[in-house]
Amino acid sequence: MKQNIFTTRVAILVFFSFLLHISHLSAQEKQYKVATIAFYNLENLFDTLDTPDKHDFEYTPEGNKDWNTKKYYSKQENMAKVISQIGADLTKTAPAVIGVSEIENRSVLEDLVKMPALKPYNYKIVHYESPDRRGIDVALLYQESIFTVTNSLAAKLTVEDKEDFFTRDQLVVSGLLDGEKIHFIVNHWPSRYGGEKKSRPLRNAAADLCRSLADSIMNEDPNAKIIIMGDLNDDPNNESLLKHLNAKRDERTTKEGDLFNTTYPLFKKGIGTLAYRDNWNLFDQMIVSYPLLGEDRSTFKFYKTLIFNKDFLTQQEGRYRGYPLRTHAGGVYKNGYSDHFPVYLYLIKEI
Repeated sequence: MKQNIFTTRVAILVFFSFLLHISHLSAQEKQYKVATIAFYNLENLFDTLDTPDKHDFEYTPEGNKDWNTKKYYSKQENMAKVISQIGADLTKTAPAVIGVSEIENRSVLEDLVKMPALKPYNYKIVHYESPDRRGIDVALLYQESIFTVTNSLAAKLTVEDKEDFFTRDQLVVSGLLDGEKIHFIVNHWPSRYGGEKKSRPLRNAAADLCRSLADSIMNEDPNAKIIIMGDLNDDPNNESLLKHLNAKRDERTTKEGDLFNTTYPLFKKGIGTLAYRDNWNLFDQMIVSYPLLGEDRSTFKFYKTLIFNKDFLTQQEGRYRGYPLRTHAGGVYKNGYSDHFPVYLYLIKEI
């Protein structure tokens, strides 16, 4: 299988300016590798079985979703179709690495990577079972021809005075991307159930845990390249991001030891990944450590973050026109995709 790190000689000025915006270089002089890193909330990717101690009955043939094998595999085909196209406008192939959330177990991921749209990429899986009562987890999929896992762990979120609180673990995966050491932290922070204000301390606690994981990596290696990704259930301007994770809003003011929220510029433009009551939120975010910034592209560096919101992923008519096209909406089976759009970034380095 052709590697999903796209090698290109930038041959025309238009394409060159899109990729780099470096005016003093001749378009014919440089050749680059490009890797797509993505995150996608798969919205309730459940199998059809009723799992003990998990709140998944609605996703069974007897549940109110009337979930069956045909619908399950249609959902899998839809998810595979989306993932295979993320970043492909530039790289012509699927992401090198993609974090996912709202998946029930490892089995649904094994089915996902076998779908015809993804099978050629030979994706491997990093997954741990979380204590979340709904039974949903986060995971990382990667092309083993490009990324080699060297270590992984699942970090449990505990909240003081809430011994009965259970949510998704935060997944830390370290490895080599085309030979370069890099770390990924995949998140799905607590929801806004019960109201944003009431649930805010839970997301603040999740941000504290994520920051401590990143700091532990950076304390061991100040030059560590870290990508934090996930459905954070907060916008880039909420206090969980600005105060607890301390993710900077401006790349130009990000310093050594800092994290930069690459999705903040999109948020400022009013671009979101999900819609609720006619308002857009940008809960799905990509945050990078300082060593991934800068103009020295002798190693992989962050270039640009985008939202994958193609027309086929959106509701085309009715009251919710323009919203993400979901599998279910208003209790009706739509055979769509997810209530979130995927988010992705490009890493580039000069050959």
